[in-house]
This record gives sequence, C-alpha cells and structure tokens, in this order.
Amino acid sequence: MQPVLVLYYSRHGSTKRLADAIAQGVSSQNVPVIVRTVKSISETDGEASPDNASADVPVVTAQELEQCSGLALGSPTRFGNMAASAKHFLDSTSSQWLKGALINKPACVFTSSSSMHGGQESTLLSMMLPLMHHGMVICGLPYSEPELHNTMTGGSPYGVTHVAHHSHASPEQLSDDERALCFAQGKRLARLAEKLKEER
Repeated sequence: MQPVLVLYYSRHGSTKRLADAIAQGVSSQNVPVIVRTVKSISETDGEASPDNASADVPVVTAQELEQCSGLALGSPTRFGNMAASAKHFLDSTSSQWLKGALINKPACVFTSSSSMHGGQESTLLSMMLPLMHHGMVICGLPYSEPELHNTMTGGSPYGVTHVAHHSHASPEQLSDDERALCFAQGKRLARLAEKLKEER
C-alpha cells in the first residue's frame, strides 16, 4: 500500500505539531505514512523565505502527491483562509487534476490559529474545496470522538484544530483533547485509505 501523505505549512510550529500527531494516528494502523511540507513563500512580498518550523522536513514532490493513498492537509489560518504557501501549492496541482490522480482517495484537513475564534472552521472549509475538485473523499471527525464534546481548546467535526494562545517566540503544546483528536483523525484516514484503495 502506498503511504498516506501528511502535508502542511507551518510558520511557527503549531501546525507541524498537529501534522506529527496525525501521522502517529496513521502509523497506529500499520499504514505507511510520510510527513512533508510545502515550499514556503513570503506572505508579504511573494519571495521565497525559510520556514523555520519545518527546516528538517522535506518539501513534497509531485510524485509523492500522486502516489499517496490518502492526504491530510494542514495550514495555519490567515483571515479565515489557508496560508498563501498552502494555496500556492494547491494552485500548482493542475496536472494531477488532469490525470485524476487523487480521485477516490480520502483526505482530511487541519489548522491552527492564535485565538479561539480566529477563523478555524472557515479555513478548514476553504482547504476542502480544491480537494473536492480533485475528486477526493473528505474525512471529517465524527462526534463519537468524546473529545469533540469536551474540548475547551481546538477541535471540530470538519477536522483537527489547535488554539495556540501564544507569542510566536513561545508556541504552546497541543492540549490533551487536541492530541487525542489528531490521533483519531489519523486512524480514520488510514482506515479509509485501506478501504478505498479497492476503488482506484
């Protein structure tokens, strides 16, 4: 089975923490997983800039995207939308769309923000739209996960979230509820990838 791809952009580390926790959930199902980042672009002047939070994580290749058995896509919120680097990557996937490379593969989305009402749910929805155009099967989080009822930080039926409440110099760790929901999201994505491989 081809690996599940956990793909994200993270500027200060919060979204990377979500990605790593989701990857643990995928691995728990004995499904191979790779964690990758997208190329960082400056959100102010359009020039390339380093992504310090992901300096040790490889940038995704077109082949890794095409061959993945499932996709978890993450970005911090930017005014209720995904970050420019994530959008720039998605805008470059026309060749995969033309090939139908992602049709019938499961996908989930995840995000982080520095405030409780910082546009998390609209960011998740904005990331779903291009994945639906690719023919992917969207995998949310059901309310059978008890942490969705209990969380006082991040968490959404649309996908995993994290509320950072931090200065950029001192990012906050995931809460227990956020970590549990990440793990559950990864498990669900892995199980769906196994089931849907027969449809491709």
